[in-house]
Amino acid sequence: VQLQASGGGLVQAGGSLRLSCAASGLTLSSSVMGWFRQAPGQEREFVAAVNWNGGRTYYADSVNGRFTISRDNAKNTVYLQMGSLKPEDTAVYYCAAMLSGTHTNTARGDYDYWGQGTQVTVSS
Repeated sequence: VQLQASGGGLVQAGGSLRLSCAASGLTLSSSVMGWFRQAPGQEREFVAAVNWNGGRTYYADSVNGRFTISRDNAKNTVYLQMGSLKPEDTAVYYCAAMLSGTHTNTARGDYDYWGQGTQVTVSS
């Protein structure tokens, strides 16, 4: 099973980025998918999650209203559209798959598979 995250980069504050996470070896359509992030010296934290068919989403308070998680099961891909970016959004972003659970689970231990991470840097 591989989750390949991409789309990170350097952006100015107020800008936007879209992250993608493509899966291989795993059919995402039955999994909750989530995004986490980890800034230097900090714990990996929950960002957003989407249920198996994209009908339900859940966000951390820090990104609610600015980020949107979505999925395309036909492409076996999950997305994180990030807008109104702030310097404090700077982190390595990881996608993750949860085989059994609900999209409101936010603990790292609830997720079974992880991508390698993609760096997002927001300059002020």
